Amino acid sequence: MTGYSDIIVFHLAAQAHVGESWERPYETIDTNVNGTLNLLQAAVDLDLDLYKFDTAGTSEEYGNIDQQMEDKHEYEEDGRVILSERSPVNPTSVYATSKLASDFLTMNYHDAYDVPGVTTRMFNNYGPRQNPRYITGTIITQALKRDIVELGNLTPKRDMCFVSDGVRGHLHVALEGQPGEEYVYGYGENISMREWANLLLEVGSEEGYWENPEIVQRDDRFRPGDSDVEELLVGYEKLNEETGWEPEVDWREGASRTIEWYASNPEKWAGRVDWR
Repeated sequence: MTGYSDIIVFHLAAQAHVGESWERPYETIDTNVNGTLNLLQAAVDLDLDLYKFDTAGTSEEYGNIDQQMEDKHEYEEDGRVILSERSPVNPTSVYATSKLASDFLTMNYHDAYDVPGVTTRMFNNYGPRQNPRYITGTIITQALKRDIVELGNLTPKRDMCFVSDGVRGHLHVALEGQPGEEYVYGYGENISMREWANLLLEVGSEEGYWENPEIVQRDDRFRPGDSDVEELLVGYEKLNEETGWEPEVDWREGASRTIEWYASNPEKWAGRVDWR
């Protein structure tokens, strides 16, 4: 391939809401799978000399543990599953399946056409400017406007990674990662969604944004059937060993910075929330 060897493509565009992928499955597949295919084929058709093509995947690709694959997983001493580049995948939503397909397409084009693709699975990101329909935004925006916070399933555990750490992860992978390789990263600890909601509400109360909103669990906010992912916890040793990346923002600092942005910018999210 010939051209500009300093070009890096960060492919972050996607329909990225799990719940919405069930409401709009065709649009999700079209955007996430065909969108990735279009970009990769364009790189080939234009004969671009890329430095790196970074396709953003998702921790949702891991899904829940398939009993037949239990011995293929790695475990913490307390029995929790550590998810790394070596872990089996088992997507349980249209969104997760579409992102896994994007990952494979990126590797297909690396193998066939030498597109210098890398794939990244950043675990659950949060922070300022995020769509208020995601869990962190919906908790904060409800708490800012009313006395109750209505949520779905509160038992799943997620590995929450602040946005600036996520951006740094993408940059490290794009600049220092090896083409044809997968890189996963996140905070390296997980927390149940009930505990996450409690942490956000506690920080907001301490900083004077609200008093003590009540958490209400609603069945109609659950994911359909058995499609919810029970627990996600990352092992980011590969990225750390190859590039030195590690998370810098702890949960309480990240919560404070996120709440402050939503409180200061209601015009950026009013009308976009999934509650009324």
